[in-house]
Amino acid sequence: MQFSQLRLAEPLLKALQSEGYVTATPIQAQAIPHALEGKDVLGSAQTGTGKTAAFALPILQRLGAKPLEGKRTARALILAPTRELATQIADSFRAYGQHYPVRNTVIFGGVNQHRQVEALRRGVDVIIATPGRLLDLMNQGYVDLRQVEVLVLDEADRMLDMGFIHDIRKITAKVPAKRQTLMFSATMPREIRQLADSLLRDPVSVQVAPVAQTADKIDQSVYFVEKSNKAQLLAHLVHELPMTRAIVFTRTKHGADRVVRHLHTRGIKAEAIHGNKSQNARERALQGFRSGRIPLLIATDIASRGIDVDDITHVVNYDITHEPETYVHRIGRTARAGASGSAISFCDREERSNLKAIERLIKRTITIREDHPKYVATPKHAVAGGPQRHERVEQQRPTRPEHKHIRREDFEHSRSDRSDRTQPTHSHQPKPQRAERPLHPLYVKRCAPTSHRGSPRKRRRF
Repeated sequence: MQFSQLRLAEPLLKALQSEGYVTATPIQAQAIPHALEGKDVLGSAQTGTGKTAAFALPILQRLGAKPLEGKRTARALILAPTRELATQIADSFRAYGQHYPVRNTVIFGGVNQHRQVEALRRGVDVIIATPGRLLDLMNQGYVDLRQVEVLVLDEADRMLDMGFIHDIRKITAKVPAKRQTLMFSATMPREIRQLADSLLRDPVSVQVAPVAQTADKIDQSVYFVEKSNKAQLLAHLVHELPMTRAIVFTRTKHGADRVVRHLHTRGIKAEAIHGNKSQNARERALQGFRSGRIPLLIATDIASRGIDVDDITHVVNYDITHEPETYVHRIGRTARAGASGSAISFCDREERSNLKAIERLIKRTITIREDHPKYVATPKHAVAGGPQRHERVEQQRPTRPEHKHIRREDFEHSRSDRSDRTQPTHSHQPKPQRAERPLHPLYVKRCAPTSHRGSPRKRRRF
C-alpha cells in the first residue's frame, strides 16, 4: 500500500517523499488508519518492521492539525526501553515532522539532566523517554503530563524484561484517563496482556510477522566450537568473509569487553556498547559504526532492539541466548528493506539446548558449518544425537581395563583351594627386625627423674 492511500496530510507525505519512503510496511498499513481515527492499538510486530512510523505519523498529524497557543505542554508521551531506541524515535519524529512546528525532546539516564530540564522549561509537544529518568524528573517537578493526549509504549515486552513495569504504572497513573494509547510489542506474554488490559480501551489488535518467523533472506548457520576458541574463530571470519558491517552479540557486558580486546590484538577495529558504557561513549560507538569507520559493534542484548543501522551484512551470536525470541530479534538487525544478510552462531557444549529451543521456535534446522576444522571441535552428527558427541577426543583416550566380577561362591571356593595346598605358591619371608638404636646420653639425662625435698619426683624442666 502506498502512503498516499493512508489519508495522511500533505506535509507528512512531502516529508516521506524527501526521505525516500513510498510504500508502507504491513504494520504501517494496518495500524495507521486506526490510529488516525483515534482508536487504541495493540500491535505485535518484531523489530525492523516499521513500528516507529506506525505511531509517529498519526501523532504528528494530530498535533499539527490543532497546535496549542501559549506555553507548550507535552501532548504526546512515548516510552522506550533503551536510550538508543529513544534517540532513534526522536530522529524519526524530526524527519517526519520537518514541515510541522512540533517540538520533541528526549529524556534518558546516564547523562546530566540539565539540558533535558532546560528543554522541558522551554516547552515541548512530544516527550520520548526511558521510564527511569522520566519518573525521576517527575518526582522533581519538572514534567507535567496532565495535557497528554496520546500515550505510546514501544517495545513493551523489553521494558517488562528490564524491570520497568512498576515505573510504567506510576507514570501512566499521572496521564489523563481520556487519551489514546498505542502499545507495540514483539511478544505477548501474560504480563503484557494484563498491562494492555489495564491501559487500553477496546483496542484494535494488529499482528504482523510473529516472532517465530525470521526473515527469509537471512542465511542462518552455526559453528560448533569450544568456548575458548570462539574469539579466534570470530577474528578468522572477520578477515575471510569479510564482515564489512557486523554486530556481535554477547551474553554479558564483561564478555563484550573481552571480545573487543581480543580483536584489537588482531588489528581489527571494534567497539563495545552496553549498559556500563557512558552515554557519550555509546553514541561515539554508534556513530563510528554508522559511518563505517568501525566495522564491528560488540553489543549485549540490551542494545539488540535499539540499533537501527542500514546495510548490516552479518549478525554473530557469539553467545547463544537462552531465550529463543531474543535470537530472532538479534538476527533481525540484518536483511532489512529487502536486502540479504547472514546470521552466524557459535555454539559450545553448554549451549546445545539453547540451539534446539531456537530451532523449535523458528521451525527450521540451522545449517551446521564445518569449513574451519582448526576451530570447530564437534562433528556434524553430534547435534543430531549421534552415538559419540566428542568422537575426535574419545578416539585418543586409552581404553580402560574391564573389571572382573567375582561371585561370592567363587571366592569361597578359591579360599578353600588355597587351604588345601601343600606348597605355597609364593614364599613370604618375614621382614628383618630393625636393631634398636641406643638413646642419646643427653636425651637420657634430660628425661631422667630427679628428687626434690618435700615433693614427689618430677622431671626437670629445661
